[in-house]
Amino acid sequence: MRPVLIGLAAALLLMAGGPAAAWEAPPGKPQRIVSLNLCADELLLRLVGPERLASVTWLARDPRASTVAEPAARVPVNHGTAEEILPLNPDLIVAGRYTTRVAVGLLRRLDTPLLELDVPQSVAGVAEQIRGLARAVGEPERGEALVADLLSRLDALPPAAPGPRPTAVVLRPNGFVAGSGSLVDEILSRAGLENMADRLPLGSQGAMPLEAIILGGADVLIVDAAPDAPPSLAVALLHHPALKALNHRVRTLSLPTRLWTCPGPQIAEAAERLAAALEALP
Repeated sequence: MRPVLIGLAAALLLMAGGPAAAWEAPPGKPQRIVSLNLCADELLLRLVGPERLASVTWLARDPRASTVAEPAARVPVNHGTAEEILPLNPDLIVAGRYTTRVAVGLLRRLDTPLLELDVPQSVAGVAEQIRGLARAVGEPERGEALVADLLSRLDALPPAAPGPRPTAVVLRPNGFVAGSGSLVDEILSRAGLENMADRLPLGSQGAMPLEAIILGGADVLIVDAAPDAPPSLAVALLHHPALKALNHRVRTLSLPTRLWTCPGPQIAEAAERLAAALEALP
């Protein structure tokens, strides 16, 4: 494992926000990769496929949360514990910066080959992270192909109509909204919407009560209201009498959260769906 550790040391700098030149490919391609994070699952299954993955998270198999449920069904799963990971003898472990912290701390102390993904807040950051992980697993060409497809699809979105843009609020489970400077904010902008989260009465941090959303005066609410969506406050709010009374003014767009929960190639589909739904609105 030691040679892979040396090769990955520089890559860790970029995951923490370092310069792009910090990425270096490890000597040889890791063949027993373990993922401890859903977002890592999604990128790895696109970059290396199931044959080089020793384990992914159990969430990767849930089609309500994952965009790679089908290939993930061919890979053993884990629940983010070090006890599950160590017997697999991985030559690379990919975790998230804000998840599975207990396991990550233990694995780090045991000197395992560990790479942590950050949470990009822009499309440029997403592209940079895809390229970095692709180099770390020895698949730079696949990484470039994913980035090229992502950027070309975003560039092909229809231009925004003249005049003021419709205002929108993304309502996530438990009433959380996404403010400016976030990846969601950029996706809304590229789809032709203006993110109104920062103008809500209570700001854009934390869970928003329905009153704050109504008083904010947004034209569109974006929720995960798909038939198979898990129960959440975001969906329950749609049935509130106060919101129903505003149907003449507030429109609802449904977008599965799995398309933009993780910063990956699937955000192109999120933007495409939003742009198409916006064109269909009266």
